[in-house]
Order: sequence, then structure tokens, then C-alpha cells
Amino acid sequence: MKTYYYVLASQHFLLEEEPIHEVLKERTRHYHEQEKEIDFWLVKNPAFLEAPEMAENKSKCPRPPVAIISTNHQFINWLKLRLEYVITGQFEAPSPQIPDPLASLTTV
Repeated sequence: MKTYYYVLASQHFLLEEEPIHEVLKERTRHYHEQEKEIDFWLVKNPAFLEAPEMAENKSKCPRPPVAIISTNHQFINWLKLRLEYVITGQFEAPSPQIPDPLASLTTV
């Protein structure tokens, strides 16, 4: 299992009110220049929210939700400080309650 960290917000807030695409595009460019593997993903309607242990965060987040998931805890902390109005957390996956969050994703 791997530990994933996330910021969670409404799609309206994160994708329309915040210039998050620019932030992720710049980070992607930097990773490519450094020949570093991408360790973050933008996920609409994240499946991990369906796990019983995520019920509280799911109920706090306006619909429809979007998450930025990463294996880099520092990046998620930086996003939390930059964005302010987001929910943060972490989870272990794959597990019986949470499938691999990256199984059907492509990088940002």
C-alpha cells in the first residue's frame, strides 16, 4: 500500500475560481526539466470519497468534488496554504475500502 495525500474542494472553486491549471502545468514542466516522475494527479469525483472513513470529508465538500492527489506530502501542504478553502487528508491504497486511485488515470 501507498500513502496518498490530497486537497479536496468543489470543482467550481478549484477549477474555475483558482488558477490551478497554471500551477499544475508549471509543476509538470518543472518535473519534466528535472527528469522527475509525476507524483500528483487532478481527479474529478474521486472514488476514495466513497470509503466509509471518508464520510466526514465527503459531507463537508460541496458537490461535485475534485481532488489533487499526490504522494508528496509537502506539495499538498503547499497547496493547502496557497488555496486556503480546501480540505486536506490522506489515505492508504489500495485497500479493501479504497481502490488504487491511479488505476484509471493519466497524468495532469
